[in-house]
Amino acid sequence: MAQHGASSSPAAHAAAAPAQPSSKSDTATPKLNNEMELGNLPGDASQPQNDIMQMARIGDIASMEKLFATGDYDATYTDDEGITPLHWAAINNQFAMCKFLIAHGAEINKKGGESVATALQWAAQRCHYYTVHLLLQHGADPLITDAQGYNTLHISTFNGNVFLITLLLHQGIPVDVEDTFGHTGLMWSAYKGFPACVDVFLRWGASVHATDEQGFTALHWALVKGSPGCVQKLIEYGADRFAKTSTGKTPSITAQELNTVGAWHKALNECGYDDDGNVIIPSWPGASYLLKDRRGFMTKFFFLWPFVLVWSFLVIISGMPVFAGVPIGLVVGYATQWVGQQVIQYAPSDMRQFQRTPWMAGIFAASLFLCGLNWLVTIFPNTAFGPNASWLLNLSFLFFGSLTAWFYVRCMVDDPGFVPKMNGIAEQRAVIDDLIASWKFDESNFCVTCMIRTPLRSKHCRRCQRCVAKHDHHCPWVYNCIGINNHRHFFLYLINLTFGIITFDWLTYNYLTALSPSASEECNILAPSLCRVVNADTYSLILAIWASLQLTWVAMLLFVQFVQVTRAMTTYENMFGIDRHSATSLTSAFTSTGAPLDPSQLPPSGSTAQPDAANHGHGHGHKHGGEGFLKQWSKLLGVDAFIETAAGRGAATAKNRRRKGNPYSRGYVTNCKDFWCDPAPVFGKRETGAAVLGGQPVNYMDMYESPTMMDATRGRTRGGYEAVAAQEV
Repeated sequence: MAQHGASSSPAAHAAAAPAQPSSKSDTATPKLNNEMELGNLPGDASQPQNDIMQMARIGDIASMEKLFATGDYDATYTDDEGITPLHWAAINNQFAMCKFLIAHGAEINKKGGESVATALQWAAQRCHYYTVHLLLQHGADPLITDAQGYNTLHISTFNGNVFLITLLLHQGIPVDVEDTFGHTGLMWSAYKGFPACVDVFLRWGASVHATDEQGFTALHWALVKGSPGCVQKLIEYGADRFAKTSTGKTPSITAQELNTVGAWHKALNECGYDDDGNVIIPSWPGASYLLKDRRGFMTKFFFLWPFVLVWSFLVIISGMPVFAGVPIGLVVGYATQWVGQQVIQYAPSDMRQFQRTPWMAGIFAASLFLCGLNWLVTIFPNTAFGPNASWLLNLSFLFFGSLTAWFYVRCMVDDPGFVPKMNGIAEQRAVIDDLIASWKFDESNFCVTCMIRTPLRSKHCRRCQRCVAKHDHHCPWVYNCIGINNHRHFFLYLINLTFGIITFDWLTYNYLTALSPSASEECNILAPSLCRVVNADTYSLILAIWASLQLTWVAMLLFVQFVQVTRAMTTYENMFGIDRHSATSLTSAFTSTGAPLDPSQLPPSGSTAQPDAANHGHGHGHKHGGEGFLKQWSKLLGVDAFIETAAGRGAATAKNRRRKGNPYSRGYVTNCKDFWCDPAPVFGKRETGAAVLGGQPVNYMDMYESPTMMDATRGRTRGGYEAVAAQEV
């Protein structure tokens, strides 16, 4: 059995890091062999021929019982290296065998092997958190250290499994517990380049100012690997950008010596600092308000600034000859957008893209306001009186326009169905214990960001930073998620908007028709009859054309929503399918030897081994990290969902169309009744999470099993439930 590899630990190569330059030069690049940090535990080496160890390794409980019956062996047996059968069962995730050995008196905290580690540490190295939890429940001490000075929390950070780290932190382990060389779990996660683990430690209260024996902070170690995500997280949580090691090395110097300057500067800029780490203070008017409340300022600015963009563009296009108006309007539009791009550089890191701000919501609000104002001031006075008065059309526009505004505001400001967070660590721990007991401690059932058990069909939105019950999608047009509480309001918003645009166009047509006979026939490129229409009121005509353009994305959204409602699916389920996380795992959880199915054979959950996974946003429920401009706008406008659904490639079609493929569908008629006829008020707020499924009241805030599966398994225990897999939002 190989050693843990002391030469590979951060402390060991700190001498080669910026803290202690080598004799050949003042700088040296730290190197670390990831495979040697914990060494090759016996599970990686040739297996022993001892029968008791082999039985423990494969989980053969029946044979073990017979062996114990002879009296020659018992659960306290150790080999020459101090390794016990419990070590072997733990590292191979033989859950049932571990229970058997513990029940027969196995020593929980016995150290063994060249690493001088406990069975708990062996299980943690392989991220077997069900076995880890079992050992902890029976008295395993997570603070015991191995030969290299690592306790179980340190070992758990090496593979970046956020679920294992979350489990251990809920056992009361001090978050800043140090190894032999003063390294905390946060430092290890930063060094390894696991942003998700860094985030968990920081949210748990880990100190960003803690230093190891060489004076390195977690920020210094993050710059060794050069993970922008880790560096940015640490800066956001207040890490000292000018902290010096015992040899006077700042993070900036460390980045230069380790060739990670790009990641360092990117993280600084994302957090509002210049390349030297100083706060960027804008010189334009209103900057003082920005510095007081950066997020609030950006939210207000990017909602109101599009009013200037839309109004100026329409006025210029309508008030100048076409040959001058179009290019000048485009220049003004570009200039207005350019101003927004300059301002957005000072936004919080999660608002650095236009689609992550209220920009698109502001564009729609500006369009709605200008249409309503033009109708009130210009169109209504000229179409409501006289021999050709259009009272019915005017009343219709007032009706549909008012409802559009109402439902638009409701979609924007109402709680879409945020799943409430738990009241404290004790409650979180109880939920984790319950999930582990039922073999559901995974990303489909637990959100490590919100630290909650995720209800059925919920999803974590990375824009809102909350889990949303029956999540449909995050809509940039309303700058909010669409979930159980506001989904019907969103649908009504789209319907009323469609009829509102149609009636506005009709009124504009009547208005221009009445004025055109007395208008001039002179214009640049159109026929005299068309010139009269254009010259009658160019602004109203251009505004009507602009409003009509909105029908493109509205029509596509309406089509997709109608299809999904009739099939009792959400946009996310339509695009990505329903994750049937029922775990056939429990029905076949036990083999003939009595050993449970190895969770490592299930789809991986909780691993964050990809240090810099792309950030996933949600336009209409889809990812767009690292995609092109056209692809992003295709998703923002709902084109991709429309094409997939219309072409029959969406998950709502084909196999999921059948009832047995979609446990939430009760037929088209019943599905529509459930959506449209539930008792929640149309013009008020519904009871949060309340809905109807199959004619029966349900609440998606605390619904953890599909009624179909509950009915099918009534009277017997089952081991999983169907849920939509959580993302990245």
